[in-house]
Amino acid sequence: MSEKKNGIDKELIRDLANILNDTDLSEIEVEQDDLRIRVSRAAPAPVYATAPAPQYAPAPAAAPAAAAPAVAPGSAAPAAPARNPANTVTSPMVGTVYLSSAPGARPFVEVGATVKEGQTLLIVEAMKTMNQIPAPKSGKVTEIIVNDAQPVEYGEALVVIE
Repeated sequence: MSEKKNGIDKELIRDLANILNDTDLSEIEVEQDDLRIRVSRAAPAPVYATAPAPQYAPAPAAAPAAAAPAVAPGSAAPAAPARNPANTVTSPMVGTVYLSSAPGARPFVEVGATVKEGQTLLIVEAMKTMNQIPAPKSGKVTEIIVNDAQPVEYGEALVVIE
């Protein structure tokens, strides 16, 4: 190449484009003296595969309660039973609680069951991650406060172990 060409060498660009097609490259660059040519093609948008969220059966609807006695105006509604905070397992995160490992599977624990420290009590799903919630101590499960597939907040009471 003793002569310098004025303008763009279209034939060279076509050749580089053909090389891109033949080799499945996304970009090619050639530099010679003070001439630099880069040919690239738009890469297709990446396709991300995501696992479908687990499908849990909705919690069974509670049976209609017997007619509750009317609360007289001015009186307070009945308070929830007092729980000892030392015996209450709370949610370490915001998420959705699941009582079993899969829909239709047996729950991890049931009221009246004896659990050992570290045993999985339930799962809290947060940001598509299933987090097992372990028993902080050994004891008997006296109350399961949450329902399956129920959203929970950080610090919300989940289970009582005495």
